[in-house]
Amino acid sequence: MTEPGPLVDSADVPPWLSRLVSATRDLDDTLLERIAPPAEDVRDAAVLILLGEREARGPDVLLQLRADGGGAHSGQVAFPGGSAEPGDRGPIDTALREAVEETGLDPSGVRPVALLPQLHIPVSGYHVTPVLAHWERPSRVWAVDPGETQAVARAPLADLADPANRFQLRHPSGFLGPAFVLPGMLVWGFTAAVLTLMLQVGGWERPWDSTDIRDLDVAWRSVGWAVGEGDG
Repeated sequence: MTEPGPLVDSADVPPWLSRLVSATRDLDDTLLERIAPPAEDVRDAAVLILLGEREARGPDVLLQLRADGGGAHSGQVAFPGGSAEPGDRGPIDTALREAVEETGLDPSGVRPVALLPQLHIPVSGYHVTPVLAHWERPSRVWAVDPGETQAVARAPLADLADPANRFQLRHPSGFLGPAFVLPGMLVWGFTAAVLTLMLQVGGWERPWDSTDIRDLDVAWRSVGWAVGEGDG
């Protein structure tokens, strides 16, 4: 298994990204306790945490709204990604292949810069490796397969870090974890946990009210799903 940590020198990425890349060298295990620890004998998967920058809105991250297909993560906002296939040479291959299939991304403009520790997702039973990448040359992205993806969007990190957009979400199962609400997007579960970690160690986090706890059905009804296509 590929070891987590930087894949490039942190001085060789834009200044806004260097702190996050450097932090992947020695992530505090306690920061990952909000996500279930790895289990044995499950299938490998990878997600692409693709960070770009636009002059008007600053750094952003590529997110997708999964289709309502009845699966474990249907209808949720997620990073592009999926399960490993026999031809993949590792998590970077898996993450890029899945991102191309789901969003139409041009992989030639993507530079993988770090790997986060492999995490276990109990609901789907996968070991997931988050692949952190810099979108050096953004390309057009869209929901390639409506049966798999409803929409694709670039979410500004400043909006995710805005205290007005953050709260804790309580699932009917009893799970309590971080969540984000943006126009057309409710982000929770694994994706929200990883974004929370990124904001914290990357230096973007702002003080927010962690005592604001909302039930899933209430949070779900508070947003619409009119997420526009990403335009690169």
